[in-house]
Amino acid sequence: MSKSYKTIETCLVHAGEPHPRISGAVTTPIFQSATFEYENQASYHDIRYIRLNNTPNHVVLHHKLSALENGEAAVVTASGMAAITTALLSVLRPGDHILAQNCLYGGTHDFVTQYLKDFGVSYSFIDASDPDSWESRLHPKTRALYVEAMSNPLLEVPDLTAAVKFARAHGLVSMIDNTFATPVNFRPLDIGFDLALHSCTKYMNGHSDIVAGACIGSARLIEQVKHKLDHLGGSLDPHAAFLLERGLKTMALRVRCQNSSALQIARFFSEHDKVSSVNYPGLESHPQHKIAASLFTGFGGMLSLELKGGRDAAESFLNKIEIAINAPSLGGVETLVTRPASTSHAGMSPEDRRKLGISDGLIRISVGIEGTDDLIQDFSGALEG
Repeated sequence: MSKSYKTIETCLVHAGEPHPRISGAVTTPIFQSATFEYENQASYHDIRYIRLNNTPNHVVLHHKLSALENGEAAVVTASGMAAITTALLSVLRPGDHILAQNCLYGGTHDFVTQYLKDFGVSYSFIDASDPDSWESRLHPKTRALYVEAMSNPLLEVPDLTAAVKFARAHGLVSMIDNTFATPVNFRPLDIGFDLALHSCTKYMNGHSDIVAGACIGSARLIEQVKHKLDHLGGSLDPHAAFLLERGLKTMALRVRCQNSSALQIARFFSEHDKVSSVNYPGLESHPQHKIAASLFTGFGGMLSLELKGGRDAAESFLNKIEIAINAPSLGGVETLVTRPASTSHAGMSPEDRRKLGISDGLIRISVGIEGTDDLIQDFSGALEG
């Protein structure tokens, strides 16, 4: 969080805003212009052009996002996957090797396992909760370590302090997807991570109406990412940038509401006789609860669970919910419920899903900002109906 503000709420509203205000406008206007007058820029990457992610709408976001996570710089992208893939391709070269957490978002897993080889990059998966096993997975050309603050969809919490220590000891670039935690609950650069990545589609924007991503870190690394992004072309549209800036201003309010509601809902499910297991790091029964409690100021709005009865029970539950919506994605004001095997992780083979513990009956819930009592009543009815 920016040192000039005492609270993240103020940082979200005011960090990065243009001064003086543009024609007095309290809200940054939408600069729907693809190109701008040439001003003798010394570098191609500094020429004002929409594909180069440096319109006024982009610049405001870059300053705001870097302030939120105490980074030196940030760059926004056209999607969360654009942020992840561009960052990986900026850090890795042909012949390099990466260590990655074994349970990742399906899109990230597919890119690592199916596409990095096309760029001459190899990988090894690690158990992120077992630091003692990581060294055995190192290669002479290992260059990066990649984890998620909370894994999708099992809500595992890696030993993040150990991850930073291990990366530094072996000269690796430490990369973390902080989408689920958000800077409201956790700022990974503060404990030493090199790059924080976000799908801003989710909590950053919070309204299920845009797709965007971001990379935050040191000026040197972000410059590498931006230069790669300039040529890959994953630029964020100015109108989407405007909506993202607007969404960010309420993120702390939304996320804290979702933290509280998700914890109550997780407790409800954990006590229900038709539920076999609940994955939520805020529960004391969660295997990494102590790690999460030591690092996070809140446990997030995501949880997953298994019903007794497997896939059939899960499908019945999804068909009976009324307030919550059966839909993929997460982090919005609406509560969304999905079966990851058929949505977020559908690209993985059934064998890979089973190895990671993602069953066909696993249900993932993104808790919105509706009344908690209403949601619990909805879920109770779906379980009993």
